[in-house]
Amino acid sequence: MKLYHTSDAIIEHPDIRRGRVNADFGQGFYLTPDYEFSCRWTNRDAYINEYELDMEGLCVVELARDADWLDYIMHNRRRQDLREADVVMGPIANDTIFDTMGIISSGFLALQATLELLQIGPEYRQVVIKTDRANEQLRWIGAKQVQVDEAVFEARRQEALEYQQLFAACMQRLTEDTE
Repeated sequence: MKLYHTSDAIIEHPDIRRGRVNADFGQGFYLTPDYEFSCRWTNRDAYINEYELDMEGLCVVELARDADWLDYIMHNRRRQDLREADVVMGPIANDTIFDTMGIISSGFLALQATLELLQIGPEYRQVVIKTDRANEQLRWIGAKQVQVDEAVFEARRQEALEYQQLFAACMQRLTEDTE
């Protein structure tokens, strides 16, 4: 599997213990199989590190944008990694959770309403290397320095605006449904 990681540095030997413990899928090295998306993660100048992951013999948990995925994320937010896995793959929720100022993780909304909010907007995938065993099977291919042009930033701004509008409309409907 070909994967990408955007950074301000070249990362030949990733440290799986350096990342945030309470991120979507817990501590590990986060990558994406989507090169175009990796370009969108960057600021003005960055490196896109390219890797190959040999999946043979690894315990892989693959999640879809559903209740199981939400449950896994919410447990990781509380530092309760539920599954033993070398690699976890699935949709990204970070921006949605951070952008909602805690409404999603507060318990204010029912599970189904929370899941509905998390399904707004495009789905981007992430792959997290969680164990030394998986990290040993991740091979660095190289790094490409990229300069993101204004069109990419404008597309990101437009996507964020559309997301905020969809989120607000959904939130309005959900609150009306509970009244």
